[in-house]
Amino acid sequence: MNEKLTDGRVTKYRDIVTPAELQRKLAAGEIELDNVDVGRRGIKDILDKKSNRRFIITGPCSIHDIDEAKEYARELKKIIPKVEDKFLLVMRAYFEKPRTTIGWKGLISDPHLNGTNDMNTGLDRAREFLLYAAGIGVPTGTEVLDTESPQYIDDLISWSAIGARTTESQPHRELASGLSVPVGFKNDTAGNIKIAVDAVKTAQYPHSFRGINKDGKICIVDTTGNSYCHVVLRGGKMGGDYYPNYDYLSMERTKGYLEKENLPVNIVVDCSHGNSGKDPQKQPHVFRHLIEQIVNGNESIVGMMLESNLEAGSQRLTDGGVGLKRGVSVTDACIDWETTEEIILESYHRLEM
Repeated sequence: MNEKLTDGRVTKYRDIVTPAELQRKLAAGEIELDNVDVGRRGIKDILDKKSNRRFIITGPCSIHDIDEAKEYARELKKIIPKVEDKFLLVMRAYFEKPRTTIGWKGLISDPHLNGTNDMNTGLDRAREFLLYAAGIGVPTGTEVLDTESPQYIDDLISWSAIGARTTESQPHRELASGLSVPVGFKNDTAGNIKIAVDAVKTAQYPHSFRGINKDGKICIVDTTGNSYCHVVLRGGKMGGDYYPNYDYLSMERTKGYLEKENLPVNIVVDCSHGNSGKDPQKQPHVFRHLIEQIVNGNESIVGMMLESNLEAGSQRLTDGGVGLKRGVSVTDACIDWETTEEIILESYHRLEM
């Protein structure tokens, strides 16, 4: 017998840039790093209850065109000074997309939108955008999917999420224990909140695991634990039906889980996904409901998330992105910028009353 015992289904290996090489090529300057730090410290102060502000993560479901993303960042920058005493605005900069089955996996994996999976270019474009956002003073938040990705971009991120499909993953909990940013763990796709609470607890402890360093070398990573992890409620779906969890009773249940584990009662709510029934036009309703809870004294809510783009809706991804409409999501449908600005400014004035 002459069977191949290893790499039997691998067609090729391709070289990839190391984190150190990419960070030298697209180096962050003092202005960018200072702005990132301001965003991180602002979120940490909110989580520590040293600030009565809330942070809002808003931006595209996924970034597929960095020029459009830069335009969104400029729009966001315009309203930051108008609301900064009540809200810390953070741009959602998602470059990796988990798939339930198959589909486009995000800008880092497939920047040319054609299945060529040119990850070197993808990492380059992701870092280019983050440098731009940091340079103009717009904090960014992203989802960590591939556990090596933070080494390439972690110096430019102010907040990270662990998604619904990976919250129960041990490698992602271990990774979060070593990240330098606050990390939100989402409840799973079925709406199980306890899984997210368990993840927050796990990530607070030190861990040792296999990872890569800035030079791309596989090594043992020892961490201190991350005290700035928190729960993100995103609703759930079972048997084709959506189950929101942004209501008062869900808040109390989550609070109870956190208190039982002696964890800080910090809750972020994703206004999309199960909480909106995947209908983007319901996101403003969810957002306003959360603002009313805050007005009525709910101190557990520290932040909200919106899926928002330059234009509303979504579109089917074409090979190579041919014929795509400007500013329209190629993954989950989003609300448009005008609606986003309206509800943020409206909510700011509501909190002034």
